[in-house]
Amino acid sequence: MHSMIKQDWAAAINTLKPSRKELDRGLKLHAESVVFDAYALGIYGQGSRDWDSWYIGAVEKKIQEGASFLELADFAEEMGQLRNLTDKKAWDYYRYAFKTSGVTCIFQNAGQERQDSMRLLRRITRHTLITDFRKDFVRKAASPDDIIKAKKENRHALYFMCNEVPLPQRWESAQSELDLIHLFFQLGIRMMHLTYNRRNMIGDGCGESANSGLSDFGRAVISEMNRTGVIVDVAHSGWLTSKEAAMISCKPVVASHSGCAALNNHYRCKPDDVIKAIADSGGYIGICCIGRFLGGDCSIKSLLDHIKYAVKKFGADHVAIGTDRKMPHSGNIIPPVENFPRGRKGWAGLWPPASSPVDFEKISGAAPTLAWTNWPIFTVGLVQKGFKDADIRKIIGENVMRVAKEVLSESAFIRY
Repeated sequence: MHSMIKQDWAAAINTLKPSRKELDRGLKLHAESVVFDAYALGIYGQGSRDWDSWYIGAVEKKIQEGASFLELADFAEEMGQLRNLTDKKAWDYYRYAFKTSGVTCIFQNAGQERQDSMRLLRRITRHTLITDFRKDFVRKAASPDDIIKAKKENRHALYFMCNEVPLPQRWESAQSELDLIHLFFQLGIRMMHLTYNRRNMIGDGCGESANSGLSDFGRAVISEMNRTGVIVDVAHSGWLTSKEAAMISCKPVVASHSGCAALNNHYRCKPDDVIKAIADSGGYIGICCIGRFLGGDCSIKSLLDHIKYAVKKFGADHVAIGTDRKMPHSGNIIPPVENFPRGRKGWAGLWPPASSPVDFEKISGAAPTLAWTNWPIFTVGLVQKGFKDADIRKIIGENVMRVAKEVLSESAFIRY
């Protein structure tokens, strides 16, 4: 194994201490199953030293040319996302990480934490470019059938989503504001967050001190997403917004990467009444791999505790895993350039202050146990928890596949 991936695996196995029988059964089940990460940030390959030197030098040159912070961030992001197209070592790492994870498909965040359609378009095109030029290994999935085909062909797939509903923000009419939902569906987007932490015209985000629920316009947005075939995702929405969305939607609603507030009362987790509404809609809660959201010891054990709680309370049909991770887990696609200008905290970064003085991400040995390439060990952990094979298959992929099939609407391919 790659040294860092090997260390992460060892950390997870040493934490769980599965028996040989549990390990063998879990790894076999994982390899045989369609594994669908309900929300992830993708793989950013580790490039060669020559490539990294060029990368940092190129950013420094942009700084000297007087580029704005947005230009610099966009340039650095593009180079980080597309490095596996231009550097062999990065491409080898990309393939190795994907294979090691055993993940068939990622619900790939191909958007950004804002409703600016051009910003969303930039990320969609980059991920599309990867699947255009690396389609022998990873393909862009337009439907769940493409994911099944990828599994049979021993390939992988990206199923696109974005972190907010794209809106023209001209506010001429409610209908004109809904137009981009259909357009981005045609570009491959199959899931959208209603909000991202902050309040918008659709409803309250989870980071607001208020808990005011959906707006009337938000109800129209959900109706259009249902009609178009886009999954409604409330992972970053306020608790009342999440509950109301699940109650009014005629298609399953999901919280793609969250946790159970009953175990850790964090604003990014969901209380039982919200999870029940999501389950009643036919959707699922995706348990994430972010230590401070999970609480407890912030390790793979906490991940499994949230899954076990959710399954016991709401049933195995309504639980998934949405890691909210990129690989490498400690990577940063923006190089540490000394003169990189520092601006004010971005709009999407206006998070409430931490509810605990403990920096959960720095708890010794916790973060590596939740690394994205540890996916097979997550399955081993479910075996260790005593779940039946049929329920494990649901949790690691079948539930996401079911919702994807139920929401996709062929009648929306052409908008009349």
